[in-house]
Amino acid sequence: MKRKILALAAVSACGAASAQSGVTLYGVADINVEYVNRVGAAVPSAANGFQSGAGHSVVRENSGGYSGSRWGLRGTEDLGAGMKSIFVLESGFNLDSGTSQQGGRLFGRQAFVGLSSEYGQLTFGRQYHSMFSTLANFIPARYATQYEPVGVIAGANFREDNALKYVGVFGGLTAQANMSFGVGTTLPQVIASVPAAGGNGEVPGQYRRDTAYGVGLSYLAGPFGVGVAYDQWNPTIGTGSGTFKKAAVMGSYAFNDTAKVMGGYRWGQNKNQNGGLTMRDDFYWIGGQYRFSSALDFTLEYDYQNVKSLGGNTHVANPWQVALIADYTLSKRTDIYLTMAYAKNAGLAMESAASNYATSLTVNNYALSNGQSSMFGAAVGIRHVF
Repeated sequence: MKRKILALAAVSACGAASAQSGVTLYGVADINVEYVNRVGAAVPSAANGFQSGAGHSVVRENSGGYSGSRWGLRGTEDLGAGMKSIFVLESGFNLDSGTSQQGGRLFGRQAFVGLSSEYGQLTFGRQYHSMFSTLANFIPARYATQYEPVGVIAGANFREDNALKYVGVFGGLTAQANMSFGVGTTLPQVIASVPAAGGNGEVPGQYRRDTAYGVGLSYLAGPFGVGVAYDQWNPTIGTGSGTFKKAAVMGSYAFNDTAKVMGGYRWGQNKNQNGGLTMRDDFYWIGGQYRFSSALDFTLEYDYQNVKSLGGNTHVANPWQVALIADYTLSKRTDIYLTMAYAKNAGLAMESAASNYATSLTVNNYALSNGQSSMFGAAVGIRHVF
């Protein structure tokens, strides 16, 4: 199961760094060929009347199917007395075109610096929030890029600008807390009654605008694992700030390093600048990982979103998805994989108005075409870790 952690290696890179000073270049090159059916011609927006258009099948080459393609630098300097300085600069890129991801940012995945000691590490910059990092050990597919509904699970603000974060590891217990002074994420208007939200924040006289904070606590000992997490984002809406809240509980159990099951529940509530409810949902996931042989791993994940209210509509068809990943190792650094998913009442990655089409805005268009209720996709790819 240890190879599954490759997709999130940079999240914990600083905690694993040795005391010796130095800088390390690292990265992942991941590409695949994908087939998807019933894809809409456009992502719904106010400009197109919140319609996705006619559906078509598509065959395309994609960057980052199992892990997001990236390169990065991480470093540490021993300051003495058990203290270290640390930094990470991580850039996401499209391997199929050579362009930058995350809106063209040079280091859009992570960019932070801080201090580390036996009491934990304190870092400043663009970072993953605490809920995202806590969930990482309890999500079967470990945020596999292609079809994982990360925007639904952890929120579209799972990476935050202008952030301060603490992580402390004490035996099997990991405690995390974060605060952002301006998240830097913008969500478009994808349903007439739910306005656009988010922005850059850090505006004089508007301290609450685009701020966020969260905490996470997990305990992993032997075969058992449990965790809890909370996140709140206060995005700009009109001339005020909304309140987007999420809370999650999770658990896992491992069987002799051959199989591991995990699952959890995430509560969510979004309110606009006037305190009016724009969305209320419950999200559930369950699945596992199974090592068939020393070279072959399988991952299965089922996700279900109970949309209780969306822009005042209390009769939304609830999205769900089942995804399978088969990964075959060719060497310590190179593997090939097959990933498949079937989604109902949403596009792949559970793309719908309830997720603000977060994946379609950043990776591939998985907006379900007009008049359709399901989507299937499959991709075969190769990944090299360096």
